Amino acid sequence: MKNFRNLLLTVALLAATVVSASAQTKFATVDMKKLFNGYYKTKLSQTSLENRKAELRKEIKNMADGLQKSQADYKALLDKSNDPANSADEREKNRLASLDKAKEVSDARAAIEQFQRQAEAQLADQSKRMSVNLVNEIQKAVADKAKASGYSLVLNSGSVEVVVFANTSNDITDSVLAQLNAGAPIDVTAPAGVPLNISTNL
Repeated sequence: MKNFRNLLLTVALLAATVVSASAQTKFATVDMKKLFNGYYKTKLSQTSLENRKAELRKEIKNMADGLQKSQADYKALLDKSNDPANSADEREKNRLASLDKAKEVSDARAAIEQFQRQAEAQLADQSKRMSVNLVNEIQKAVADKAKASGYSLVLNSGSVEVVVFANTSNDITDSVLAQLNAGAPIDVTAPAGVPLNISTNL
């Protein structure tokens, strides 16, 4: 992947060199990570994801509480089935009831594990879709800004894998970020602290 990106960059620079022979080519840089972290919709998406995680944690806790009660009931039935103070009929009745309760415990444990797997997959999918949508919006804003300013090529200065050196005199990150956050319904001055890959761990 790294070699492929370097190849694309080389091709782009070669193309730009050819174009510059007949016309002035303007280059600009932009820090995509800074734009992503500073975009107000990133904060809104992170909040939405955290709220969903909290809901799922609550559901899992309720299921775990139910499992704990079933386990306590199973132990009580098992103790009664082995208690010599009880009659043989009562011990047998409790033994059969403990078998049913054991299956209930097993089913509850399996249900929790399945629910957690599904919840993690759901959160991962939601996080991925959010990230893709946000990046698409940011890329469009960068393209619009570049076209309006007459830039023919914009490099991502926030990626050390693609850019070895960048003259930041033509960096348009702050102006694009201001454009993205125009009319934001939340305070965007506070640091976002959101990584490009939003964690979905429960």
